[in-house]
Amino acid sequence: MALLTFKGGVHPDDGKSLSKDKAIVEVKPKGDLVYPVSQHIGAPASPVVAVGDRVLKGQKIAEAGGFVSAPIYASVSGTVKAIEPRFNPTGSKVNSIVIENDGEYEEVEYKAVKPLEEMTKEEILNAIGEAGIVGMGGAGFPTRVKLSPKEPDKIEYIIVNCAECEPYITADYRRMMESPEEIMGGMRVVLKLFDHAKGIFGVEDNKPDCIAKLKELTKDEPRMEVLALKTKYPQGGERQLIYATTGRAINSAMLPADAGCVVNNVETMITINRAVTQGKPSMERVVTVSGNAVNEPGNFKVPFGLNQAELVEAAGGFKTEPEKIISGGPMMGFSMFTLDVPVTKTSSSILGFTKDEVAEYEPTACINCGRCVDACPSRLIPSRLADYAEHHDEETFTKHEGLECMECGSCSFVCPAKRPLKQAIGSMRKIALANRKKK
Repeated sequence: MALLTFKGGVHPDDGKSLSKDKAIVEVKPKGDLVYPVSQHIGAPASPVVAVGDRVLKGQKIAEAGGFVSAPIYASVSGTVKAIEPRFNPTGSKVNSIVIENDGEYEEVEYKAVKPLEEMTKEEILNAIGEAGIVGMGGAGFPTRVKLSPKEPDKIEYIIVNCAECEPYITADYRRMMESPEEIMGGMRVVLKLFDHAKGIFGVEDNKPDCIAKLKELTKDEPRMEVLALKTKYPQGGERQLIYATTGRAINSAMLPADAGCVVNNVETMITINRAVTQGKPSMERVVTVSGNAVNEPGNFKVPFGLNQAELVEAAGGFKTEPEKIISGGPMMGFSMFTLDVPVTKTSSSILGFTKDEVAEYEPTACINCGRCVDACPSRLIPSRLADYAEHHDEETFTKHEGLECMECGSCSFVCPAKRPLKQAIGSMRKIALANRKKK
């Protein structure tokens, strides 16, 4: 049977061999922990602690600031040292709760939980919302909101994004190898919310061991299926994943629920399982530290709030001072100017590279080769959209479906003229979306 995929896409060197065979290592923080109150899409959380308060691990330190928001919990025990603006991984200053770690990790006593089969849908949703779970693949959308569509009876597919198509990142791979039962547990929880849905695990075929492991675990689960996907970037993009696994297409004006689908990341499903079956809030995640500048690339289980410089230190530090540090993947991540920022709910990886190859490129004129068109998974003409963006022609940009761009970077990757297509289009998209909101 042909592997499931989508039109377009590219095949960058995946770099996964640096860390894929390294078992997850737990990292204990040394210094203060910093919790930005905005680690998700939506309203920032509101602090419920004050400077000088002693808190326990698992204690709520900020409550949701609205329906589209999520609470935040302490991942260590200690004393609230400050509530002040601090840098987050994107380089913005965000109001943050700073906790001085006392090293004791004294934990709250969690409420007893009911067996899953005895829980109502409302109880499950409340547990997920109260746990502060958001999409941990990078989007950060509050999971309770995602699992509360207007017409739940029309949801037909619960898709777990096991593709992990970004180069270098192997955190989800290690989770699938080491904690597959917890991913399955998360799927059982979500399937209980949707009576007519089927669970799909979409895994790229460069992870045959994960496919085999998940197939073995799902063989007696009539509502679950494992699908092998063609290894291609951006196979894990929400639209591409939905199309590859179900044949259904969505555009930028639609939500996955409009196509009868709900998509969640591997780490998110594990956190859902722990929240509902153990009563534990979202406090930690696995982060990949990799790249050719890193001494000992690997995957690390870390508490939210941990300073990212400590995380790099856990990976043996840098061989040489890197020219480029990236938070997230090299295709859709963003450059960092400092590691003095915390791990947040959406921190999937830190990558360090000895050379900033992109900065060395000298863009030249477009040669009309059409490679960007072939690569674009949204079936756009990136070279023209970039021209409109560079000329600040918002009207023509929008008319030619510029808002459909998912900013995956495939066009920039294949461009022989080394034009910064994704960057130009992305900037204009932000302007156009902001102007649309004003109207």
